[in-house]
Amino acid sequence: MNIFFSVFMSVLLAPLFGELVHADAKADAPEWQLVWSDEFTGYQIDREKWQFDIDCWGGGNNEKQCYTALPENASVSGGFLKITAHHKTSTGYALPLHLRKGEDEMRELPFSSARLVTRGKAAWRYGRFEIRAKLPEGQGTWPAIWMLPRKNRYGSWAASGEIDIMEAVNLGARCDECSGGKENRILGTLHYGAEWPENTHKGSDITLPISPDGFHIFAVEWKQGEISWFVDGQKYSSLTSEDWFSAGGKAKGSVYAPFDQPFYLILNLAVGGKLAEERNEKGVDVEDFPKSMLVDWVRIYQRTKH
Repeated sequence: MNIFFSVFMSVLLAPLFGELVHADAKADAPEWQLVWSDEFTGYQIDREKWQFDIDCWGGGNNEKQCYTALPENASVSGGFLKITAHHKTSTGYALPLHLRKGEDEMRELPFSSARLVTRGKAAWRYGRFEIRAKLPEGQGTWPAIWMLPRKNRYGSWAASGEIDIMEAVNLGARCDECSGGKENRILGTLHYGAEWPENTHKGSDITLPISPDGFHIFAVEWKQGEISWFVDGQKYSSLTSEDWFSAGGKAKGSVYAPFDQPFYLILNLAVGGKLAEERNEKGVDVEDFPKSMLVDWVRIYQRTKH
């Protein structure tokens, strides 16, 4: 189908069919080649592409959810991946798998949700990463689309880096500095530097454009020495290797470290945690749960010409 006709029809039909319209906003570009995607057209999550993180660790941010692999927390139907957070007491491992080291301490938290990762399945160095998604609202909601390194080449977090394609914190909550008085911003951020707690970060935010069906296309374009962020095709931030560094011992002499190695993709919906609970109306509003993030598709491109 002609790309311009496709986009026209998506805009025309979106008010009529809402989230059931699948918009292709990625313009044809000969220098880009699709190398990996998930359109979520089946009836279950493709375990050849995704695995689940299962723990009640709280992400190191004192988040309030246990991550599970239960269908109630992550499922595919109607052409969408649905990640759902429930206000439901859950029990699981207190630490993520890579930190347990034989320890089986358990923990109980007041919410459950899901975190899908391509770790061990696929990772990429450089490219354009596009995700079309509809985000939940509410004080304490923290949906994220982000990336971590396949290997901690330069040391543990954040010496080996983190790329946050999109974070949305407390959308719809009261916000005195936001247009309309409600939180309507998303964040695009890099984490880097030395290992925690000597790490640092840099990024920008942008007000979400108006969308007739609530969906947006979040993207990062990552090339050697430069990373740029987009929402619905609009570039709103760019950082270069002059803006970041790695203090990890093996990074010495690596001009582009830590963002010069393969990273894998993560989709998750957190509840609470330091970033969410200290902003806007504070804490977590337990009304109107469950909360869901819908993902229409994930598409990853790499350049055919350099």
